[in-house]
Amino acid sequence: MKLYNYWRSSASWRVRIALAHKGVAYTYVPIHIVNSEQHQLSYRERNPMQQVPTLEIDDGERTLEIGQSLAIIEYLEERFPKPHLLPEDRAGRARVRQLAEIINSGTQPFQNLPMLNYLKDELGADPKVLVSRMNERGLAAVEALSASIHTRFLVGDAPTIADLCLVPQLYSARRFGVDVDAYPTLLRVEAACAELPAFIDAHPDRQPDAPKAQGAT
Repeated sequence: MKLYNYWRSSASWRVRIALAHKGVAYTYVPIHIVNSEQHQLSYRERNPMQQVPTLEIDDGERTLEIGQSLAIIEYLEERFPKPHLLPEDRAGRARVRQLAEIINSGTQPFQNLPMLNYLKDELGADPKVLVSRMNERGLAAVEALSASIHTRFLVGDAPTIADLCLVPQLYSARRFGVDVDAYPTLLRVEAACAELPAFIDAHPDRQPDAPKAQGAT
């Protein structure tokens, strides 16, 4: 099994947490998206969207190459069901997917490199303004949906896909200058996640392609 990913990519980070949580060994293949390695032909053939991550895995009779982080995580959940990342009850699973999609489709895409480059190079706009506002909008929604739920994690007392999305998004929000102190429930959940080995091992700073020199991109 191989995971093509980038150390600071939030989508890649989600998948690394899932793999670590389930104890699944894999080969780490770095794709330097700032240096445009995702646009090289060899990678475009694996992932026509030219994004990270991509999981390459033997599925028995064939080798699969799966893109899109939530599709990968759902595959891993079915292939390696324990420990689970979705609740057993239908309502709980729906809630996890709702929270995950607020981040996955409603927040994180606005900070992707193609969006940032388009805003800066084509429109002459400061991308940080849009990214900050969309982070605030998404995180505020997750906070509002979670503030009255007094569980250790976003949905229940075990981590779920929603938490896998939350932690990288808070990291990104800080990078873009968002005041995350406005989301106390999310910070409490983030602190609980930070105690778990899977989240520790998957952190960007611990990845082999993370820059060692301060100030590197």
